[in-house]
Amino acid sequence: MMATVEDLTLYQYEGCAWCAMVHRAAATLGVEIAQRDIFQEPEHLRDLVAATGRQTVPCLRFERGGEEQWMHESGEIIAYLNERFASSR
Repeated sequence: MMATVEDLTLYQYEGCAWCAMVHRAAATLGVEIAQRDIFQEPEHLRDLVAATGRQTVPCLRFERGGEEQWMHESGEIIAYLNERFASSR
């Protein structure tokens, strides 16, 4: 059963191998993350660049301590997801 986590959003695009790695890790943990495809919806790319100054994906947006955070790099994102959700399984 997948649990949707309200404060997680993954900026990604279809066919991105690194994005797929993040999707697989989330699925293994049973976590459903909102997805924002930067090629299908140009406003998502604009939001990503405005917030991070970069247009690279995957990029995970989440809240920590009430503040919006953005994390690039699939390995870091997967480590964060494992740290946050692996113990709750």
